Amino acid sequence: MTALVRDPIPLPARPGRRPPAAGAASLALRPLLDPPRRAARVIAVFPAALYLEMRGGPEPRVLAVVASDAHRLPNSVVVVAARREQPFRSIREGGEAWVGDGQVEAGPLHVRVRRWWDPAPVLGPVHTSALAYGVRCLEDELAGAGTAGGGLGDHPDPAALAECCAAGDLAGAVEAAERIVGLGPGLTPSGDDILCGLLVSLRGVGDALRNGRTAVWLADWLGAAVTADAGTRTTALAATLLHCAADGGAGAEVASVLRCVAGHEPADPAATGQAVRRLLAVGHTSGADLAHGVLAGCRAALALTSMHTASRVTA
Repeated sequence: MTALVRDPIPLPARPGRRPPAAGAASLALRPLLDPPRRAARVIAVFPAALYLEMRGGPEPRVLAVVASDAHRLPNSVVVVAARREQPFRSIREGGEAWVGDGQVEAGPLHVRVRRWWDPAPVLGPVHTSALAYGVRCLEDELAGAGTAGGGLGDHPDPAALAECCAAGDLAGAVEAAERIVGLGPGLTPSGDDILCGLLVSLRGVGDALRNGRTAVWLADWLGAAVTADAGTRTTALAATLLHCAADGGAGAEVASVLRCVAGHEPADPAATGQAVRRLLAVGHTSGADLAHGVLAGCRAALALTSMHTASRVTA
C-alpha cells in the first residue's frame, strides 16, 4: 500500500532571513530534485502554476510548481500558498531557474522539498461487474456534459485508437496513437491528453483486474511508441506528461475518476459525477480529453479481460 502524502506544512522562520517554502513533490521528480542543482528555464507562468524546463537530460524535463488548490499534475511540486495569494506573481516567463539538491528556485521563489507523494493511482482488486457499472456511469456523465470528441471534435483517430485497444489490435492502436501525438493547440495538446488518460487507465485498471495482463501489455507498447520521439513532436510539458503516464503517473483529478470507475468509491453515480466535474474543470479542454482517454482505457481493459476469460473457457 502506498501512503498518500498530505499537503506540505510551513517551515519555521529563521532570524534574519526568509526561509524557503516547504513543498511536497511527486516521486516522478526524484531524478531532477535529488542530484546537484542544475539550470532550468521558466517556460510558462500562470496564477496557480509555474512550469520549468531543464536544459538537457532525460525525462522528466519539465517540472511544475503549483499552488495548494491547483490541479496537481504528476510532475508537480505543491507549495503551501493558495492561488489567491499569487505565489508566482513576481516570476517572468523566460527567466532563469535552478532545480536540484531537493530545492527549486525561480526569481524570489525558493522551495525546499519536505515531503513526497506517489502520482500512480493505487487500485485494489477490481471486479469486472463493478468496472462495467463504473464505465456506464462515466459514459453517462460525459454524455450529459456534452463533451463528445473533446478538443479534437470529430477527428477520427481517437475513436480508431479506442476501437483498436478494445480489440487488442496493437499495430492499429500504435498507428492511431502516433497520429495524435502533439495534435491540437496549447501547452498540452488534446491528442496528448487523450493518450495520457488512456495509458494511465490501461495500466492502473489492468493491474487491478484478475485477468488484466493484456491491458498492461498494451499500455507498455503504446507508452513506448508515443514517448519514443515525443520531445520533437509535441510541447515540452506534454512530452513529460506522456512519459509520466507511460509509467502510470496521473493527476489527482484523473486518479479520483479512476477510483470511482473501478468501484473503490461509493457505488453512487453522484460520487462519480462530482469526480468527473472536477476533472472537466481542468484547463480549456484538457479535462475533457483526459476523461475520454480514461473512458477508452477502462472500456479496453474490460473488453480485453472478457476476451481473455472467454478464451480460457473455450480452450
